[in-house]
Formats: sequence, structure tokens, C-alpha cells
Amino acid sequence: MAKLTIAELRKIREQAKRSRNLREGEGKARITVHMGTCGIASGAREVMDALLTAMDERGIRDVLVTTSGCAGLCSHEPMVTVEYANTAPVKYAKLDGDKIVRILLEHAMEGRIVKEYALAVGSEKMS
Repeated sequence: MAKLTIAELRKIREQAKRSRNLREGEGKARITVHMGTCGIASGAREVMDALLTAMDERGIRDVLVTTSGCAGLCSHEPMVTVEYANTAPVKYAKLDGDKIVRILLEHAMEGRIVKEYALAVGSEKMS
């Protein structure tokens, strides 16, 4: 097995740091990609790939990306939830790569809900 160079180790460290920041860092918005079996079958992996690629290409580091299981609305998958500081969460439905990039740029970065793709605003609470 070949030994890693210092440059290769630095690159691995930076990739791991970016990945950790996407899941655990502080950001102005959080995008949760729902990746239950139904979401994955409907294209959630492609949505996640498009999201991460768009963020990497644009150097976006202040939007957190997480995953969750099924949101319970299988017929609307692939879905994401966007939580923006001091506003109600928004569920977006029936997404693809182009739609998630628009949601990233308009909602997560600018705070404007993309109404054409929004399924619901708010969250359920138990009394």
C-alpha cells in the first residue's frame, strides 16, 4: 500500500472538516433531505448530490445539510425541509436537482420561500 503524502492528508482533512461543518456547524439555514426508503427510491440521493455540488461550486459554507428518514408523505418525495433563522420550517416536495439548487439559492441563502415547490409551512406540535 502506497503512503499518503502531506498534501493528500491535508486534502482529506479539509474534506472531512467541510463534511462535519455541513452537519454540525453553525449556519443561517438548515436543509434536511428526507432519505427514507421512499425518498431514495424517488430520487433523494440525486437531490442530495445536486445540493452538495451546488454548495461546493459556490463555496457555500453557512448552510447546514442533514438527512432524516421518511417525512410520512411518500407520494410527495423527494422532499426537503428548510429551516431558516427565526421563521417556520418549509417542506418542499417532488424535487429534482434543478429545484433544490433554486431552493438553496433563493430560500437558504436569501430567505425567500420558493412557493412553486413548497408543500407546507410550519411544523406540527403536540399540546
